[in-house]
Amino acid sequence: MQNITNYLLLFTGFITLSATAQIKDPYRIFNQKGKQVSYKKMLKDLSRSEVILFGELHNNPIAHWLEYEVTSDLLKSDSLILGAEMFEADDQNTLNDYLMGFINAKTMDSIISPWPNYKTDYKPLVDLAKRNKLSFIATNVPRKYANLVFKKGFEALEPLTDQEKNYIAKLPIVYDPNLPSYKAMLEMMPGHGGANLPKAQAIKDATMAFFILKHLKPNHLFIHYNGSYHSNNFEGIGWYLKRQRSELNIKTINIVEQKALRKPEAEHMNSAHYIIVVDKDMTKTY
Repeated sequence: MQNITNYLLLFTGFITLSATAQIKDPYRIFNQKGKQVSYKKMLKDLSRSEVILFGELHNNPIAHWLEYEVTSDLLKSDSLILGAEMFEADDQNTLNDYLMGFINAKTMDSIISPWPNYKTDYKPLVDLAKRNKLSFIATNVPRKYANLVFKKGFEALEPLTDQEKNYIAKLPIVYDPNLPSYKAMLEMMPGHGGANLPKAQAIKDATMAFFILKHLKPNHLFIHYNGSYHSNNFEGIGWYLKRQRSELNIKTINIVEQKALRKPEAEHMNSAHYIIVVDKDMTKTY
């Protein structure tokens, strides 16, 4: 009898192990305290916000898939406005022409020179906006002005024409060099531009926040897609948004890669309202 009992225990353990080995979760969702939550619960909470800062890893396919799925699902119950770091403010007219059907995709691509992974990772979102007649806002500062700040500081923006200043946040740029994210940037990349390196980051953060607020409408939800470093730890874009609209209901998402999906690693805890841990072995889009 004992032998039979032992056999059954061994067999049950083998079945359990085999079943566990077949579970291949590509991602898991956690709240900022590290408690696992369901996609449905996250979506319900996101739908109550006014702005979502979807912090992605630019080359992660799960991040891009979730951006599309979250946007599609929120579209069923919310009036949406979309926006992205991947488009610069002076791209807006061309982007609008595409959304309204005045030009085709090939013409748009030839004018604005989209990111190399645009067709696989961002075009689906733009086309989702086009099909559903949603606004899609080009929020980022034109690269040439960020480079100007990197080389010469914020002062280099003052001589710009009024037309050029339309593509950046209002001057003078409020800047706090003691924000942990900007301090960390200097520590990680010493000698690469000196004190102007985080300023070049700040002009992007400030400009993206500026255009989000400029186009945000009552009873609408603005979903913004950006690199996670632009919104992690409730800084970056979120910090500039809160400076101008402290009451704004903002939710942040941080996509991270880990070998183990059990819980966010210590460095990722409290980095966003929702931390989505993706299997580190996931293939890259570029």
